[in-house]
Amino acid sequence: MAFDIEMIKSVYARMGERIENARRVVGTPLTLAEKILYAHLYQGNATEAYERGKSYVDFAPDRVAMQDATAQMALLQFMQAGKEKVAVPSTVHCDHLIQAKVGATEDLKIANDTNKEVYDFLGSVSNKYGIGFWKPGAGIIHQVVLENYAFPGAMMIGTDSHTPNAGGLGMIAIGVGGADAVDVMAGMPWELKFPKLIGIKLTGQLSGWVSAKDVILKVAGILTVKGGTGCIVEYFGEGADSLSATGKGTICNMGAEIGATTSLFAYSSKMKEYLAATGRSDVAELADANSENLRADDEVMANPEKYYDQVIEINLSELEPHINGPYTPDLAWPLSKFAEAVKENGYPQKLEVGLIGSCTNSSYEDLTRAASLAQQAIDKQLKVKSEFTITPGSETVRYTAERDGILDTFEQIGGVVMANACGPCIGQWARHTDDPEKANSIITSFNRNFAKRNDGNPATRAFVASPELVTALAIAGDLTFNPLKDKLLNEKGEEVMLDEPKGLEAPAKGYAVEDNGYQAPAEDGSGVEVIVKEDSERLQLLEGFAAWNGQDLKGLKLLLKAHGKCTTDHISMAGPWLRFRGHLDNISNNCFIGAINAYNQKANEVKNQLTGEYGEVPATGRAYKAAGLGSVVFGDENYGEGSSREHAAMEPRHLGVRAIIVKSFARIHETNLKKQGMLALTFVNKEDYDKVQEDDSIDIINLDKFTPDNNLTVVLNHKDGSKDEFEVAHTYNQAQIEWFKAGSALNLIKQQGGN
Repeated sequence: MAFDIEMIKSVYARMGERIENARRVVGTPLTLAEKILYAHLYQGNATEAYERGKSYVDFAPDRVAMQDATAQMALLQFMQAGKEKVAVPSTVHCDHLIQAKVGATEDLKIANDTNKEVYDFLGSVSNKYGIGFWKPGAGIIHQVVLENYAFPGAMMIGTDSHTPNAGGLGMIAIGVGGADAVDVMAGMPWELKFPKLIGIKLTGQLSGWVSAKDVILKVAGILTVKGGTGCIVEYFGEGADSLSATGKGTICNMGAEIGATTSLFAYSSKMKEYLAATGRSDVAELADANSENLRADDEVMANPEKYYDQVIEINLSELEPHINGPYTPDLAWPLSKFAEAVKENGYPQKLEVGLIGSCTNSSYEDLTRAASLAQQAIDKQLKVKSEFTITPGSETVRYTAERDGILDTFEQIGGVVMANACGPCIGQWARHTDDPEKANSIITSFNRNFAKRNDGNPATRAFVASPELVTALAIAGDLTFNPLKDKLLNEKGEEVMLDEPKGLEAPAKGYAVEDNGYQAPAEDGSGVEVIVKEDSERLQLLEGFAAWNGQDLKGLKLLLKAHGKCTTDHISMAGPWLRFRGHLDNISNNCFIGAINAYNQKANEVKNQLTGEYGEVPATGRAYKAAGLGSVVFGDENYGEGSSREHAAMEPRHLGVRAIIVKSFARIHETNLKKQGMLALTFVNKEDYDKVQEDDSIDIINLDKFTPDNNLTVVLNHKDGSKDEFEVAHTYNQAQIEWFKAGSALNLIKQQGGN
């Protein structure tokens, strides 16, 4: 039986009435996304039609999911909210802090020892506040959620940008910062700008080397890393219905790479099969009874261009395998053109490592398709030329794959099975290399491939593909290998070709597991003590940020003018820094160390206006703060792309940054900045970015007129005594302006007594 079955029943019980009411209020047939959104209004039944891309709306999500790296800060904030228990079902998943080094058993043992203080904190705080706790080794948050919690027609928020993975089971699942999670766990409304809608019609059917991963790799090439910003992507059509539930999850997971708010599929027989296979036939029966509410209305399907803001059509029968990268997940190459691209761009042709797994591609189906190629390597006597690692998505998948001999097949070709955790995908990878700075190529079945993300080496070209294509290229050891047409020389000197991969959507003998790693919370947590040592290097109780003093911000110093792509990885690196995710002061020492300074094209080297010397960004920010001076950061397009990590907003705030002024923001990061009481502003004229000079002092004025419809004014006071003045825009509504005035959204909650 499913977790939280009574909550699931209540969602379905009210869904029909709310959708019918919304259809009357809106006055048109509804897409699936609209049905779920209107069915989850905080107020209950809709009383108005919301304008896509403009209306701020309060929602009531059904549940919250947090991974261990982000849960620390989220729960440190929740502890200040004055609540005895979470208001909605919530879970914590320990998946980010386990470093992939030797193999699953040893790596998990080291993680449990190294991170004991953090795990004890997360376990105890979960126990106290009624939160389900998934122990280290239980699996990656998104795979565990898909197996246990996701259900069609639901709404969930999660403190990880790949939360949309649950869209594979027809759920609106949205990545957020920890402060948003606090709102929902505290029983408060959760605010979101009503999204625009992109419809993607899938026709035909996958075959051969083409997989669900290739759908999203193709879409990323079409929409780019910011083409989905502010939008929900809804997949439909007979091609969509034919995909496995885990394949749908892969597509929704990587929707984060196009900036989409979330992605989802309509309820289908494939979802029903997956729910039953994972022990949730009771949920499948409820979904069957409500199936008409779990798909877009017939009129929408008949004329999608009329109801979506943009429609894209992809024929799965004509789709090629794709490889995306390097350095950005939207640089999409059809396999037939990739070898030429490798040579023309000078990418290192030798493939050093192939890595499969992660939250994006670690299902049983993924592993069996990849294992079918590994078995061919054994049978055809092919020696694997590249290092090869496998990361199962959950203990259930791992245990079942081991039972069925799949992991043994990988190990026979030299594959190393890592712990059920994020590992190399987020930089938790102790890579074996004799030169950590050499130019090299790797290929993964992960979702992101930003510079330095996997191994800290800016010269590593990381490419993204399906698990089966990663496996094939690892066997060949050559980035230009095309398994559809190229032959390999086996150990007998014979030329052989790889046959098409084959896999199973679900295990023939069913899923099995001895210990899934779940720890239920105490019935009454009032007596549970949460311990945070005063001298801890890993955990630090939070103090509220200072409220706005009611005056214009004047004399701010330029901390950084970031050049080009500035993702959350540039702002707050993961990797070894993950150990400080619960200690705001310590982790602030990584603030902006990966961002490129526009004035010298160097990372982590900026001018300190107080001394005239160049130094590290965090130290410079601390110097300004110690002198009683605030600072400003300027940035380029899609600033804050990537992870949901609110540390990328809290660290600048902690170091005294008062405003971030950019050409455009990624959605989650903009919200995180607002939640922490910062000014998230955009150039009205993007050319004004070029006016910012290295020695500028900055004024932000007209704050007495800071209202939803009024722009603010920035004055650049140049060293030579001249000035530039220009307008900056913002997307704050009145409630968000109150966050700024109070110093943060959490401050406002505390002022209101936690109610």
